[in-house]
Order: sequence, then C-alpha cells, then structure tokens
Amino acid sequence: MEEDDPRELQLLHLPSTHILSEAPMSLVGNDPSDHPLLDLNLSMSVGTQRSYFEESNSFAKNLQLLKQQTAEQIQLTAVEKAYAERIRELTRKEIDSAKKEFAQARLVWEQAREEVDKVERMKEIATRNMNPSCLEFTCHSCHQRFRP
Repeated sequence: MEEDDPRELQLLHLPSTHILSEAPMSLVGNDPSDHPLLDLNLSMSVGTQRSYFEESNSFAKNLQLLKQQTAEQIQLTAVEKAYAERIRELTRKEIDSAKKEFAQARLVWEQAREEVDKVERMKEIATRNMNPSCLEFTCHSCHQRFRP
C-alpha cells in the first residue's frame, strides 16, 4: 500500500471467537463443524466503523424524512381528491343542464310536429272542399299550374 492512501484495513474479532489454547482439550477434534467455540472466520473492513449514535441519528433523520414525504403525499392526495370532487360536481351540473335543454328541445320539437300535423290536416280539408273550377290556379312568378 502507498503511504498517502488514507484507507486502512482492520481485523476485527467476532464476539464468539476464542483462542485455540483457551478451548477445552475435549473440544479439539478433526471436524471444525463440531466445535462452535472455534470460529476462525476473519472479517475485514475498510475505513472506520460508524458508531451506534451515528447510526441511530441517521435512522432518525431517515425516519423524519420519510414522515415528511408521507405528509406531503397525504396533502397532495387531499388536494387531488378535492379537485376530483369539484370536477364531479361540475359534471353533474352540466349533465343536469343538458337534460333540461334536451327536454326543452323535445317539447319544442313536439309542438312543431303538432303544428305541421295541423297544417297538413287543414290542407287536406281545403283540398277536399275546393271546386274543380278553382283548380286552375297558376303561379304568378313561373306561370305554371297549381297541382294539389
């Protein structure tokens, strides 16, 4: 390693690691899986370890940030819900207005239809009551004969 490199390697002892001479002689054997007290695994880390205080402080900051984001999402959802409710209300009003206009248009159409029927009946009655001598009408502008 270079001398300027700020990183360092540290060998850490695990809590269950014991030195071989401290283990009872009856536990020493050929199979390492039979000896739970002889854990010879080494771990390496680069840099310094974070203290419990730093980790809990970081956790608290992350928790506070998560709470803040959740509150913002709830507020945004409430605004979206209010907007959707307003749109629903406007849509209901437009539908009611359209229904009223349609009913009014239907009424006007029915009245117009009744007037057309009345005029056609009057035309029929007038045509039946005409003399054959009156059938000699001619159009003043085109000079064609009127045919009922």
